[in-house]
Amino acid sequence: MAMNSELGLRAKIQRFWQQSYTPDWLSLLLLALANLAVNLIAPFQRMFSLDDRTLHFPHAETERVPVPMLFVYSLALPTILILLSTLMNPHKTRKQKLHQMHVSLLGLATSLMLTTFITDVIKNGYGRPRPDLIARCKPKENTPEHELVSIKVCTERDHHTLYDGFKSFPSGHSSFSWSGLGFLSLFLFGQTRALRPGSDMCRVVISVLPALGPLLIALSRTEDYRHDIYDVSIGSLIGILVTYWTYARPPSPLPLPSNWLTIV
Repeated sequence: MAMNSELGLRAKIQRFWQQSYTPDWLSLLLLALANLAVNLIAPFQRMFSLDDRTLHFPHAETERVPVPMLFVYSLALPTILILLSTLMNPHKTRKQKLHQMHVSLLGLATSLMLTTFITDVIKNGYGRPRPDLIARCKPKENTPEHELVSIKVCTERDHHTLYDGFKSFPSGHSSFSWSGLGFLSLFLFGQTRALRPGSDMCRVVISVLPALGPLLIALSRTEDYRHDIYDVSIGSLIGILVTYWTYARPPSPLPLPSNWLTIV
């Protein structure tokens, strides 16, 4: 009798462990801690030359899309729309709605966190100078112009401003925005069944609209001279790939249309 009771308790714990997606949430916590550790480490400072004209762009004190607004666009907005879309679905029971919200938000969080971790690891390890590095660095007078120099020639005393100048590749704004708004776009494709035969164009437009956000955010990074087109292209690619993998992996928050892979 005691053995049966113990087996029953184990089965309940195992069922809760699986149905609550506890391993996934714990993985997110580990990713967050790992990412925090990465950002506590100073990035590699690649050598540069003062005659490199690609590094002489002005340093924009005010960004077109500052970090707080990036979180609004890429995290808050998708979260709100996913919740509203699920709650307003008349074809699902309360239990089904709660499950869909849980799994969808877990997918969104996974997409954002995994993308951020991958991006920051590459940023810190590669240490590519930003297009506005010289303006940040404020090199000493008489610094040689036609040879490679190191960060030691810089007079900028604000460590964040200076070290952030070596985090050009890949673009974090680009990857993060694609991982959030890109996930929302996939979610809407699943909700509206936009790719099914006979679906109207309105559903496709609604599903595609969120993807315009990351495109504009990525372009804004080149306008602020924080990145070049190569940085934002690779950052966008990272965000897109991680988002699609996160959305498509079991358990997927929504079934993918049968012809989804034909457009990828």
